[in-house]
Amino acid sequence: MSTTKPLQGITVVSIEQALAAPLCTCRLAEMGARVIKVERAEGDFARGYDDAAKGQSSYFLWTNRGKESLVLDFKNADDALLLKRIIASADVFVQNLAPGALARAGFDSSKLRAMNPRLITCDISGYGTEGAASGLKAYDLLVQCESGLAAISGSPEGYGRIGVSICDIGAGLNAAIGVLSALQLRERTGQGSGISVSLFDGAADWMTIPYLHEIYGNGAPTRQGLRHPSIAPYGAYTTGDQRDIVISIQNEREWQQFSNLFLEGTGASTDPRFASNTERVRNRDALDALISASFSTLSAEQAIHKLGQANTAFGQVRSVAEMAEHPGLRKWPMAVETGEVEMIAPPVRAPWDEQRFEKAPLLGEHSDRLREEFQTTATPNKQEEVPA
Repeated sequence: MSTTKPLQGITVVSIEQALAAPLCTCRLAEMGARVIKVERAEGDFARGYDDAAKGQSSYFLWTNRGKESLVLDFKNADDALLLKRIIASADVFVQNLAPGALARAGFDSSKLRAMNPRLITCDISGYGTEGAASGLKAYDLLVQCESGLAAISGSPEGYGRIGVSICDIGAGLNAAIGVLSALQLRERTGQGSGISVSLFDGAADWMTIPYLHEIYGNGAPTRQGLRHPSIAPYGAYTTGDQRDIVISIQNEREWQQFSNLFLEGTGASTDPRFASNTERVRNRDALDALISASFSTLSAEQAIHKLGQANTAFGQVRSVAEMAEHPGLRKWPMAVETGEVEMIAPPVRAPWDEQRFEKAPLLGEHSDRLREEFQTTATPNKQEEVPA
C-alpha cells in the first residue's frame, strides 16, 4: 500500500450543503486533498436529514468524511476577510449555493480567480447560472422529472423515481472530474480556471440515447419496469419459490444457448417468432409467457444452476438487506461519535487505500484552529495581500 495520495498538498475550500458539492469534495478528500468545509452557524442542513447511522445522518457521513469544519458568516466583514485569506492560499474553491448568492456577498468565482490566479473554481447549480431555467429550485427528484428521466423510469402503469439521489450524485461526480481536469491543466499552464456543472446537464447527458430515439428514431423508450425496452429477453422472471431473477440475452449465440438448454423442450430455439432480437421484441408477450412458465417450475437455486449451464447472464433482485451481505460488497470502518459504523468502501480501488474512513467533522470542530492558522496573511508563494 502506498502512503502517498495523489492530491496531497492540495487545499480545497468549499461552501457546500446537501449532496452534490459535498460528494465532490469528499472524493477529493479521499484522494488526499485537505478540504475545509465552510458552514453556517446552523450547519449543513444534511446534518439533520436523518439519524440512521448510530444517531448520525447517513447523508452527512457518506459525503463529509475526512473534512475540516469551519463555521463563519461571510456576510460579516471580519469573517469575509478571513474567508478571502483562506481562499487566497487554496488550490480549489467549490460552491453549490443558489445562483448569484456568493457573488452578491463578494465571492464571485471570477473575482476569486483574479485574487488567486492559480485557483480553480467550481460552481454547481441546478440548471446553470444563465437562461430561463437558472432560477428554478433543483432538488433531485425535480431534476429527474424535468430531464425526462422519470418519464422512462418505472412501470407501464406509472412513473418511477430512481431510488437514490442520482442527479445530485451525478453532479458531484461530474464536478470532481472537472476539478481533476482543471488541476491537470494547471500543471501545464500554471493558471487556474473556472468550471461549472449543473444537475440538469448531467441528467440530460444520460438521456442522450432516449433523446436521439425521440428526435431521429421512432420515439423514446417507454417505461418497462424490470424489462429492457429494446432487447428481449432482458428482464425479471419469478421462480417457483417467489424470487425474481433478471436474465439478459445480448446476442444470437447467447439466445441459442439459453433456448436450447434453459428452454429445452419448448421449441423456442426454432420458433420463427424468436429468430432474432427484432422478432423477439415484437413477440415479447409470447416469449415472456414461455420463459415465465419455465421459471415457475424451478426454485431460485435450481434456476441459477440451470442458467449457469446455459452460460446466461443473470442477476438476482436483492433487497437492501441482502445487498448488505453480498459476497462482492466491500466495507470499511468509520468512527462516529457513538462508536463505529461499517461504510461501503470507495468504488475506486487504489494503492493509497487505507482500509478505513476518516471521521466526518462535528459542526465547527476545526474553527478555532483554522481561525488561528489564517489570522494573518496567506501562505508563502501565494499572494500576500488579500483584496477586500
